[in-house]
Amino acid sequence: MKTKDELTKADSVEESEKTKDSETVEKKVVKKEKKKAEAVVNIYTSFNNTIVHVTDMSGKTLTKVTGGMVTKHGRLKANPTIAMFIAKRISENLKEKNVGSLYFRIRAKTRNPAPGPGANALIKSLSREGFKIQNILDTTRFPRGGPKKKGGRRGRRP
Repeated sequence: MKTKDELTKADSVEESEKTKDSETVEKKVVKKEKKKAEAVVNIYTSFNNTIVHVTDMSGKTLTKVTGGMVTKHGRLKANPTIAMFIAKRISENLKEKNVGSLYFRIRAKTRNPAPGPGANALIKSLSREGFKIQNILDTTRFPRGGPKKKGGRRGRRP
């Protein structure tokens, strides 16, 4: 039979082993958080439509949503409200694919000085959804010379 001292020593050894076991169990439970991926959001906005095409950094398509996929009214496709619904759909798809930060490329119709009304609303909505904005770039094309404009010296008259 064991004395009191031997029992207390045995209990303390068992308790120390239990704490070691619980620490290792806690360490195993803590998983490494996966690194959030990055994506490029290509936004084409005209005054008639909004088209959003999201790719990964190598150029593979992750998701593509247009104004026509969100609304049945043709006149509303370029509306900022519809752009918010587009952003909602995109955020759902990107959260499934573990995307955390976004690079934006906004493009308007060639020669237009400003993008359509949906671009700002779309960026704002995606930032509110929790995505980190890395960069916003305007990639609107503009002609450098090229063929002669139609109309002649006095311009095109109606």
